[in-house]
Amino acid sequence: MAASPDSFARTSGLTPSGRLSTTGWLVCAIAAIGFAFDIYELLMLPLVIKPALAALGGVTAAGVPVLVPGSPEYTKWARALFFVPAIAGGVFGLLGGYLTDLLGRRRVLTFSILLYAFAALAAGFATSLPQLLFFRCLVFIGVCVEFVAAVAWLAELFPDSRQRESALGWTQAFSSLGGLLVGLANILAAKFAMALPAIHGDHEAWRYTLISGVIPALPLILIRPFLPESPVWAHKKAAGTLKRPSIRELFSPALVRATVVTTLVFAASYGIAFGAIQQLPQILGAQTKGHAAILATAKEAQEEAIAAAKAKGETVAPGRLKSILGNATDEAVAGVTIYQEIGGLVGRVLLAFAALRIASRRLLLRLFQLPALIVVPLLFWWISTQLGNAGSLPWIKAGIFLAGLLTVAQFSFWGNYIPLVFPTHLRGTGESFAANIGGRVLGTAAAWLTLTLSAATPPDPVRIALVGAGVAGAYALVGAILTHWLPEPESGVEH
Repeated sequence: MAASPDSFARTSGLTPSGRLSTTGWLVCAIAAIGFAFDIYELLMLPLVIKPALAALGGVTAAGVPVLVPGSPEYTKWARALFFVPAIAGGVFGLLGGYLTDLLGRRRVLTFSILLYAFAALAAGFATSLPQLLFFRCLVFIGVCVEFVAAVAWLAELFPDSRQRESALGWTQAFSSLGGLLVGLANILAAKFAMALPAIHGDHEAWRYTLISGVIPALPLILIRPFLPESPVWAHKKAAGTLKRPSIRELFSPALVRATVVTTLVFAASYGIAFGAIQQLPQILGAQTKGHAAILATAKEAQEEAIAAAKAKGETVAPGRLKSILGNATDEAVAGVTIYQEIGGLVGRVLLAFAALRIASRRLLLRLFQLPALIVVPLLFWWISTQLGNAGSLPWIKAGIFLAGLLTVAQFSFWGNYIPLVFPTHLRGTGESFAANIGGRVLGTAAAWLTLTLSAATPPDPVRIALVGAGVAGAYALVGAILTHWLPEPESGVEH
C-alpha cells in the first residue's frame, strides 16, 4: 500500500500545490545545518592534530614535546586519531542506519545530534590522548548516523524527482559551508587564544577549535524533536507494510551489485580526500620543512611577541613562545585550507545544477571523477617541489581550490544517488553500509596509508605530498574503473 499524493502532501510539509510549506522549509533548513555540522566535525582533525598530539603526548625534562612529528610514536597516534574513529563510526554508523529503518528517521536524528554535541564539547577538555581518541570516536559515530538518517529523511520528503534532486543537492551544499566555518573557527581560535579563558592552565587554540563544534548543534537540539517523521516511513509503519530491515538482504541477488559497487566507489571518493587533500596541513605546516611562506609568517609572529615583551622590559616564557609559534602556523595553514572548502562549496553547487540536467548517474559522477583522477595526484606531486618557494603559495591555493571542487562534488553525488537504489525498509541500512563501511572505513584508510608510508624522523613533508599523490591517485583510479558497473537507478525513490 503506497501513500497517495494527497496524503503524502499532508504529512510531508508540502502544500496542496506541491510547494514547500513552512514545515518543509524548516526540515530542509535543519538538514542543511546538520550537513554543515557533520563536515565541520570531520574536517576539524587535520587542523588540530599536530598541536593536540604535542600538548597531550607529554614533554621531556627540557620542555620538548615527546611526540615529535615523524617519530614512530607520533605516527602511531596520528594514525589512531584518523582511523580508529572512522572504524567506530563505520561499525556503529551501520547500526545507526539499521535503527533508522527500524525506529524512524527523526528519532535517530535527534539522538545522533545529542551524542556528537556532547562529544565535541568534551573533546576540547581532554587531558590525555586516550580521552581525546574516545571522544573523537563518539563524534564520528554521531556524524555517521546523522548523514544517513538525514539523507533518507530528505529523499522521502519529496515525491517529485526534480524537487528531491534539488533539495538533496542544495542542502548538501551546506556541508562545504561547514568546512569554511571550521577553517574560520580555527583562525579565530588561533588569533584570540590568549584572550580566551584558560583550559587546564593554558591557552591552546586547538582546544577552542574542538569546543566550537558544539555551537552549530544548539539550534538542532532545540528544534529537531518537533519536526515531522518521514511521511513515507510513517505511512508504511502505520499501515503495517514496512518490512523489517536486514543487512543480509543488502547482498540478495537484487541488491548485491548496488551494495558492493556503491560501497567501493564511495570509498574511492573519500580516499582522494583523506589520502592527500586532508594531509595538506601536515605538509604545509611542518615545523622544519613546511612551506617557506608559512614558516616565515609563524616566525614573524614569534619575533613580534618577543619585541613587544622586550619593549615592556619583560621576557616571553618558552611555553608561551611555543604556543605563539604553533598558533601562528595553524592560522596560516587554515588560511590555505579555506580555499579547499570554497572549492568544495562550488563543486557541490555545480553538482546540484548538473543533477537536474544529466539523466545518467554514471555520467554525472564521471563529470567530476575523471578530472580528479588527473588533477589531485599532479597537484600534490607539484606541491612536493614547491615547499621552499615562498612565491608558490597563491598557486597552491588555486590548486587546492580545484582539487576541493572536483572531490567534494563527489560527496554530494552520493547523497543524491544512494536513496534511489535502496527500498524504504532498507534505505538507512543500505546508505549506512555504503557511506560508513565504504566511505568512513575503507575511504579514510587512505589517511592511514599515507601516514604509514610517509613516516620519517624528522618529518618529511615532501615525502607526505608524494605518498599522498600516489594513494589518492590509486583510489581515484579504482573508483573510475568501478563506476562502469555502478547501477543506473530505475524510477526513483519508492513511496
